[in-house]
Amino acid sequence: MKKIAFVFLLLAMGAVMARAQESRQDISLSGTGIVTPYMAGTTDVLVSAKRAFGALGSYRFMLTPSSALEMNYGIDYQNNFHYVISNTNNYLITARMQEISGAYVRYFVFKNFNPFLEGGPSALIFVPIYNSGTKTLDAKQQTSVGAVWGAGVAYEVSPSFDFRVEFRSFVTKVPTFGDTALVTNRWYKIGLYEPVAGIAYHF
Repeated sequence: MKKIAFVFLLLAMGAVMARAQESRQDISLSGTGIVTPYMAGTTDVLVSAKRAFGALGSYRFMLTPSSALEMNYGIDYQNNFHYVISNTNNYLITARMQEISGAYVRYFVFKNFNPFLEGGPSALIFVPIYNSGTKTLDAKQQTSVGAVWGAGVAYEVSPSFDFRVEFRSFVTKVPTFGDTALVTNRWYKIGLYEPVAGIAYHF
């Protein structure tokens, strides 16, 4: 009887140790490219912006072997927004965009390749940079809520590391930087082809 109890105790301890060794969390650091589309408002405002580059930090917690919850923080170096009102008045604003978002991630495991889909809420913070590229000194910081979604693939290099490549997109209201003259009454689809590439560490 004691031997049987001892065997069950060893099995239980082995299961606990195996569970403890499973990687259920990971952090990743990636480079990003942000493509902001041209937008014609329902008003007489037209908006365009240049491409921007930045970085993205992410944390994922595995709920199951095929699903996870994710938190993200991203920031770009700078972007140049160009507003044209009635085809005559030009407003130039250089800004830095920050991202705070969360998402549900669904994995599809094929050996070392792990394709995934994700989606969830986001907040984008547009911060004016007062330099020679900003001609509208009344521009103010603005936070715009919306959603983020994406698809990508993670390649497992080892049990501790993987490389990730992904395309992401945001939908949010076109920023006005606190100026009612820049209202478009439109929603942006930012980064429809926003490439993201980086490395993740599992622990």
